[in-house]
Amino acid sequence: MLPPTHQTAPAPDVVFGDFFLDVQLSGIFPDSKTFVDSVPLMAPEAILAQYEAQKNKPNFYLKAFVDQHFTLPDSPASGYVSDATMTTTAHIDQLWDVLTRDPDVPVEGSSRLPLPHPYVVPGGRFREIFYWDSYFTLLGLKQAGRINLIRNMVDNFAYLIDTYGFIPNGNRTYFLSRSQPPVFALMVQLLAELDGPDVLTRYLPRLQKEYTFWMQGSELLNVDHPFEQRVARLENGTVLNRYFDPTPRPRAEAYRKEVELTEAANAVGIESTVFYGHLRAACESGWDFSSRWFSDGQTMATTSAATLLPVDLNCILYSLERTLRDAYHQAGDGTASERFEHLAESRKTALLQTFWDQDRSFYFDYNLVTNRRATSQTLAAAFPLFFGLATPEQAQGVHDRLRSDFMKPGGWVTTLVRSGQQWDSPNGWAPLQWIVYKGLMNYGFSETAAEGRDRWLALNDRVFRETGKMTEKYNVVDDTLTAGGGYYPNQDGFGWTNGVYRQLMGEKLAETTPINKPD
Repeated sequence: MLPPTHQTAPAPDVVFGDFFLDVQLSGIFPDSKTFVDSVPLMAPEAILAQYEAQKNKPNFYLKAFVDQHFTLPDSPASGYVSDATMTTTAHIDQLWDVLTRDPDVPVEGSSRLPLPHPYVVPGGRFREIFYWDSYFTLLGLKQAGRINLIRNMVDNFAYLIDTYGFIPNGNRTYFLSRSQPPVFALMVQLLAELDGPDVLTRYLPRLQKEYTFWMQGSELLNVDHPFEQRVARLENGTVLNRYFDPTPRPRAEAYRKEVELTEAANAVGIESTVFYGHLRAACESGWDFSSRWFSDGQTMATTSAATLLPVDLNCILYSLERTLRDAYHQAGDGTASERFEHLAESRKTALLQTFWDQDRSFYFDYNLVTNRRATSQTLAAAFPLFFGLATPEQAQGVHDRLRSDFMKPGGWVTTLVRSGQQWDSPNGWAPLQWIVYKGLMNYGFSETAAEGRDRWLALNDRVFRETGKMTEKYNVVDDTLTAGGGYYPNQDGFGWTNGVYRQLMGEKLAETTPINKPD
């Protein structure tokens, strides 16, 4: 086991100070993530001393200096050449090893937070473990029979909780101020299906720490102080959760772009430090970025993610409460089990009251500023079905809207808005395809679920045949075009796409494979 790293391990912008600013604002790297993922070849103090001594000399070239003092990162699949004549499933199963990283060796000044066990990275520019991505990756690893790798991945997340008190967005120092959708309980449940219910007891302390992190500050809430970290109190006294990051500066891995956005945010009356907090909150959601978070519904400069209670986050935390109920029961602690049963049922009641709109027959996020439901229609509305929270009437309403408005030729579109952001139309994302499919299946809408599933699988297959790649996201509205939008080009690899494809294909094969009955 690696020695614990202190929770305040500094991000690259702190480690390298003005040198960091000079590099990121110079534009020598089109993607700001390139520099923060680079590995220094000597102690940061020595690099900074050399930079100060050289930067004002004639013919000093910043890019050459960086190249001399850092190892620049490669893509996780660098050098790998796919064979598009293979089946998509065979390609994915070959790619698991390509996307798997060995246990990390600590490097002074590196942004990587070392992990003690092998792990799968998404691919492309994403060279580290990512929190919520990994649950969907595990679905595919289960289908592929890679059980030891599943155990290693779950143990890595347990290590992160033990070391930092929560699971960061990913194993980078610049992610230590935020998490992602808290799906660790889903990972533990998946492993318990493979290894038995004692898994719940084994990871119980970590599940409890995760819950404590997300509920931190609840005791401070009152009428005059309705928000604290990731919790918020509604006018009726209900406490629910939001995404949040307290860091009042641009993200190190997106520094230049966010500095450029600041002027537009200021022009619409959003203070810079507040704006950065909202951007970071949107990143904690995993939906970075989407019109879902924009107060005007269209413009990134109006991002106000921390002012919303997201329906999907609160459904995920309901699942965590139920998992803790089961884990305490398995451990023989009836009192704690009953407590979490009560917490889960209370959250369920609050969820249905807060997020369900009877007139529109759909679930919506809740705006903490207006004290009204938001207007954005998104696939987050499928999460109550995925977790079995919806009433039959509500499930019918969501199904009808999903079928009429969100089902496209290539699968389910994320939102109905074309803002130019990647978590908006025309893009579809693998994790949401699984959430929608499973949610519809939970309520008996098998025909619609299978149709959406098959459209997504067909699009994945076609793109793989044409390009030899599985990509991060897909254009599901016009399935002849490539998906786009966001800070960076579409990435190939790709962890959660591979995982969801394998899971959905497994569902399809199970549906079509005849059951052999004895004579």
